[in-house]
Amino acid sequence: MDRTLENNDEIYMREALREAQAAARDGEIPIGAVIVSNGVIIAKAHNLTEQLQDTTAHAEMLAITSATNYLGSKYLTRCTLYVTVEPCPMCAAALCWSQIDRVVYGAADPKRGYSRFSPSLLHPKTEISAGILQDECSAIITEFFKKIR
Repeated sequence: MDRTLENNDEIYMREALREAQAAARDGEIPIGAVIVSNGVIIAKAHNLTEQLQDTTAHAEMLAITSATNYLGSKYLTRCTLYVTVEPCPMCAAALCWSQIDRVVYGAADPKRGYSRFSPSLLHPKTEISAGILQDECSAIITEFFKKIR
């Protein structure tokens, strides 16, 4: 991987981690997401399922809505999603419909991640990068569940 791309991935994943921390402070499952287009963050979101009482209010779904509103388009071509945890099947399907170019996630989700159910849920042209800041992304989610169980 190009070192410049790797550095940028870490920078944007740190922004997603800040969103995850905001979710944790709000009592939400700490997952954060940002969408980047042409080197600019165009959307930030974190889980709001508790606050909105909406099971679809995942960080990725909220970021997709924000980014498409920003762009004035239903498609997210030439965009990259950075998310702290592997997207679930619902989010992966939405990302497919958005035709996003790239998905970068930190921690794998072996129980509910899309790749457990159907690795082909994402658009065939979508590039996937996994494990960016994996330890930090895993730690925030692990600590959250330790506290509530």
